[in-house]
Amino acid sequence: MYDVKSSKAEEFINHEEILDTLKYADEHKDDVALIDQIIEKAKEKNGLTHREASVLLACDIPEKIEEIYALAREIKDEFYGNRIVMFAPLYLSNYCVNGCVYCPYHYQNKNICRKKLTQEEVRQEVIALQDMGHKRLAIEAGEDPVNNPIEYILECIDTIYSVKHKNGAIRRVNVNIAATTVENYRKLKDAGIGTYILFQETYHKESYEKLHPTGPKHNYAYHTEAMDRAMEGGIDDVGFGVLFGLELYRYEFAGLLMHAEHMEAKFGVGPHTISVPRIRPADDIDPDQFDNSIDDDTFAKIVACIRIAVPYTGMIVSTRENKSTREKLLKLGISQISGGSKTSVGGYAEPEPEDENSAQFDISDNRTLDEVVNWLMKQDYIPSFCTACYREGRTGDRFMTLLKNRQILNCCHPNALMTLKEYLEDYASEETREIGNAMIERELERIPNEKVKEIAKNNIANIHSGKRDFRF
Repeated sequence: MYDVKSSKAEEFINHEEILDTLKYADEHKDDVALIDQIIEKAKEKNGLTHREASVLLACDIPEKIEEIYALAREIKDEFYGNRIVMFAPLYLSNYCVNGCVYCPYHYQNKNICRKKLTQEEVRQEVIALQDMGHKRLAIEAGEDPVNNPIEYILECIDTIYSVKHKNGAIRRVNVNIAATTVENYRKLKDAGIGTYILFQETYHKESYEKLHPTGPKHNYAYHTEAMDRAMEGGIDDVGFGVLFGLELYRYEFAGLLMHAEHMEAKFGVGPHTISVPRIRPADDIDPDQFDNSIDDDTFAKIVACIRIAVPYTGMIVSTRENKSTREKLLKLGISQISGGSKTSVGGYAEPEPEDENSAQFDISDNRTLDEVVNWLMKQDYIPSFCTACYREGRTGDRFMTLLKNRQILNCCHPNALMTLKEYLEDYASEETREIGNAMIERELERIPNEKVKEIAKNNIANIHSGKRDFRF
């Protein structure tokens, strides 16, 4: 039976409930009266159920799709403003014991170059990332209890936080590693991580088991219940995602929203972020082998419907997507992007030799961080390197309460401007600095609270004079 509060994966992600939801959506996708009713509910900006949102996703009436897009833009602006949070991935190791058929790290791949960073190599990578201007990292590693035990991950986190180069510092480390135990989640929490990220890949159990034929990741329930264990271990910021292209996208969409509803119902805290990766070419992976790929228009519709259904969540699109796709998605709900990314093990400090390919997937947006920052500001987005909420303890239900009450902007807007000023002073090209300083002047005047505005102006003047790390 479907039970949103259950601790069992097959009950809170219930196959029959998803099938019933898809049937309901098909039956009502042309029901204008119902669609209007759902859109009116969504305008309250408290979200939608998986069934309601599935009706909007199934709807193919052009004028209604435009209404969905307009509402997604409105919700994004009200909750997150024009800020776009910047981050970069750092791959620590591609040793893996799993047999995932969509990932080149699978243990049977003898072509890929296997690598694992030493602590000195981690340090050099972090210096290179700091010299680009990054303050927030997402660390990644394959699942291998011998080569990548939790102790190695913890040591890497400690190394990353310890590196202070010139004015650089990594202020938030998010962690994307395999499902693990409550005890290990407690260790990650104690290490000071930001968000724990784990992609479900697919919520369709039968497909999941075929796509993960061997290795510990084969266990659907253990993987799907990982976020519950993370919460039990004290990690209150978690990030979801599916790999679009593995299974029918409407099935994945419903499952993703059911997972968010489960976390809200059981823990009172939904996903801090939702990522929307699509399968991409990699070392021995051909996306054409998977017959559930989605086109750009469908992809945009998915993003807009997630934004409407889960208005509070941060939404992430990585350099898997090219510039034009990212530009389109930014308008429909995306609030975080990566820039200047490498998906190889290392590669920031020194380019990876062509004969030592260790990348998890091919990058579609190869621009530098400065080029991405420049591009964002020309579209009137504020590139934000802010980590203040995490460092001030505004995580989990504390963060969500502020966000759902639309109060987080009182902190986030000035914090974004201050961290942008740091970037402009320390790392930006001359053109980017000029564009950015003009943006800061404009955006300061938009701060409604006069006291906050004055403090922000003083802090930005102090940043220009050489001081760093101000935050509300």
